[in-house]
Formats: sequence, C-alpha cells, structure tokens
Amino acid sequence: MSQNFEPGDFLIFQIESGYGLLRVLAIEELPDDTIWHLSAYDDLFLDVEMAEAALDSGTPPKIGKPHLALTNRAFESTQVARMRNVSLNDNELIAFNQWKQDESREVSDRSVRLLLGLR
Repeated sequence: MSQNFEPGDFLIFQIESGYGLLRVLAIEELPDDTIWHLSAYDDLFLDVEMAEAALDSGTPPKIGKPHLALTNRAFESTQVARMRNVSLNDNELIAFNQWKQDESREVSDRSVRLLLGLR
C-alpha cells in the first residue's frame, strides 16, 4: 500500500454507483501478514463532497458493519483514499474488542465490497 493508514482514518472507496466509507479501527502487524480492522458505513454517497459533508455534519453516518477483520490481500483489493483522521472513542471499538476476546477471531480474505454485498 502506498499510503500509511492509521487507526481513526476515514477511508473512501468507489463503487459503480458512488462512494462508500470505511474507518480504520486497528492495524495488526503479524510476522506473515497484516490484519486490518475496519468498520463500514451503510450510507453511500454520489460524490466525495457528499461524503465530506456527511462527516462534517456532526451526525456521523450509520455504521453498518461495526467490525471487519481483513487480511492485507483482502484490504488491498479495494482501492481506498484517506479523507481525514479523527480519534476513535470507546464506543467505536466495542466490536473490535469483542473480536479480540473471541477465541475463533475470524479474519476474512474476501474484499470489503464482497463483505458488504457490493460489486
């Protein structure tokens, strides 16, 4: 990945009919892979300016998937760009912390688009 992402980053990605938003919750560097922990928002936007306006509105978009754990390959399969970084609060990390407590700790090798049912 050419960009260095950090927890708290809002990421935008393009789909055929518009744009979607993700949020980086955590990045785990393992010896053989990187695991990306993301949340995904339900709202889709017609353009980048609409996504920016939604983030600026003070009422954040609705979270559709509070936690997705992806392999580096799965994360890199969808081109994303950083919009901004805002510190995460404890509520935004609840699903990630629950995942850490789960013994199975599933990590997907499927792209964000497939996990969200988008093409």
